[in-house]
Amino acid sequence: MRKSEIKRKTAETDIELTLNLDGSGKSEIDTGCGFLDHMMTLFASHGRFDIILKCKGDTYVDYHHTVEDIGITLGKAFFDALGDKKGIHRYGDTILPMDETLILSAVDFSGRSYLGYDMDIPTQKVGDFDTELIEEFWLGFVRKAECALHIRMFAGKNSHHIIEGAFKSVARSLRTAVSIDNEFKDEIPSTKGVL
Repeated sequence: MRKSEIKRKTAETDIELTLNLDGSGKSEIDTGCGFLDHMMTLFASHGRFDIILKCKGDTYVDYHHTVEDIGITLGKAFFDALGDKKGIHRYGDTILPMDETLILSAVDFSGRSYLGYDMDIPTQKVGDFDTELIEEFWLGFVRKAECALHIRMFAGKNSHHIIEGAFKSVARSLRTAVSIDNEFKDEIPSTKGVL
């Protein structure tokens, strides 16, 4: 089983995360931010990843440190769980419709970090959550996962639907990218021989 356990403690957050890439979508999420709890639960379910996540953060200031540090921790968990990346598909993409919203995501576990983020979220907040933090989450993720990730919104008017569609789409793209290709299970998916 491809699993990882990450503990990250700073002056701003204290995070414990367990990830099983070969799970069934079960999750126990407690980030201190209800909206992020919801997104991470959807992420686990749609990616079929088992995730246990607990975070104590300085949410009395705002959610910035919590969101960014969880993205960092999740990225590190993916990186560790993938190991040498033998046999993975490497690439994954999903076009996901959600009512009026249409989101595309594509990922490459190339060993190089890049975020292409083109999301026009119409409101600054969903409840008490600052929508600009979604980009910070995925930036933290790609830096530590060492992957290229593109997230593009083609249609959408409802901020909640747009963000939810992005989390679902990325989860499904990641599921494809990290899944094992049995035909090439002992090979690194690169002509360089390393990712």
